[in-house]
Formats: sequence, C-alpha cells, structure tokens
Amino acid sequence: MKKITTLKFTYFFTLFTLLFSMTAYAYIDPATTTYLIQIVAGVFIAAGATIGIFWKKIKLFFRRKKMEHLEKSLTKKAEKREK
Repeated sequence: MKKITTLKFTYFFTLFTLLFSMTAYAYIDPATTTYLIQIVAGVFIAAGATIGIFWKKIKLFFRRKKMEHLEKSLTKKAEKREK
C-alpha cells in the first residue's frame, strides 16, 4: 500500500511541476559551473571510495552466489548419473 502511495505522489508531483513551471531566462555565472563540476566530482570520488571500502564484501557476495549455483548444477548432474 505504501508503494502505491509513493507512486501516486511521484506522478502527481511530476505532472504538477511540468504543468505549472515557467521558463526562466537566467544567467549562470562561470563560478556556478565550477561549483557544479566540483559537486559532481565529489559524488564520483565518494562513490569510488565507498566501492573501494566494500570491494571485498561485494566480491564475496557474488562468489557465494556463483558457488551456490555451481553446487546446485553439480548435484543435479550427479543425481542424473546415479539414475
């Protein structure tokens, strides 16, 4: 039920914004562009650091999934051979 309300809110907010927004003819200062570039670079650096910190856990997670899948397929093959 909560997911449906969130979707309704998102849909309403998007339509409201598109219908009642006005075009702004504004000047963007070059310093503002530099700040935006710094923000984007900061986000990428933070994401890279986070992935770097948790890289071993991420690898172990995918290896476990791969090993579980491999074990299941091998047990199925072994069961077929026994029959």
